[in-house]
Amino acid sequence: MNTVGIIGGSGFIGSHITKKFLEKNFKVKVSSTDISNKSKYGHLLDLENARNLKIFPLDLREIETVKAFAEGCDIIVHTGTPFQLDVQDPQTELFEPTVKGTENFLEVVRNIAGLEKVIFVASVAAWNTSFPMSPADYDSGHIFSEKDTPYHNENDHPYCQAKYFADQSVRKFTDENGDLPFEIVTVSPVMVMGKALSDRLDSTSQGMQHLIKTKIAPNSFIEMLFATDAEFSLVDVRDVAEAVFQAAVKTNLHGKNYLLANESYKVSDISLMLNGQAPISEAAFTYSSALAKKDLEMNFISAADTLENYSDNAEPSSAASG
Repeated sequence: MNTVGIIGGSGFIGSHITKKFLEKNFKVKVSSTDISNKSKYGHLLDLENARNLKIFPLDLREIETVKAFAEGCDIIVHTGTPFQLDVQDPQTELFEPTVKGTENFLEVVRNIAGLEKVIFVASVAAWNTSFPMSPADYDSGHIFSEKDTPYHNENDHPYCQAKYFADQSVRKFTDENGDLPFEIVTVSPVMVMGKALSDRLDSTSQGMQHLIKTKIAPNSFIEMLFATDAEFSLVDVRDVAEAVFQAAVKTNLHGKNYLLANESYKVSDISLMLNGQAPISEAAFTYSSALAKKDLEMNFISAADTLENYSDNAEPSSAASG
């Protein structure tokens, strides 16, 4: 029975990844920054095959805890970077844990015996820091794919920039270490939506869905989305988990970064669909998942099914609402 370590395995996306690996009869180690706070991970203990689950303490700023967590893992999934929209100090709240944390992690795992695969759950921001907007100098109707050069604008949201620079660190590490004994694969989902596996109130993804559904704009970023009726490319959280699993078990994928995306809808249409109504506009496609469909054999859940599956079981999170 192989062992997978999932950093951030109790969050919105991470919980679905944990669920997937448990269902596939893996031993699963999930990290927790505060192992005494069972409310953060207690929902995982009710999953199928939870007898194969262990919770381990981990702080990416502390090298020894990273080593202890990684020891004995055949696969490590890194999804433990903060998704935060309201930021007072980008350097300490986003750039240090996201970028420096990624660099620390890479330096540690390069020396872990028996490690076969490292999967990073990045973000569409690794390809376009202006998401959900397209870069101003791109042609109208441009469809992003892995053939595009990643786009960065220093005026974009700090969260997107942090994800971009973390991904750049992964690319640089991969390029400079051609003799690694394990593969590194990255998945970059667009706006992740769907049903949470927990009742936690600190999920920005769940908070975003609530705010769009109820048309509440508690900060300037959400106000901008409503004012421009921004077009969001969506992907189901269950598809992200499936893509991570496929990237983990398939071989010869080293160095690839897969966009995970499905249909795009305007915010106004997403709000309608979250309220059980039909969208006014037709779906568009602004990001291509052709490579993920080919290499990972993905068959994406429709945006309509994703939004229908969403369960509004929480108030907007503090990260989303400020």
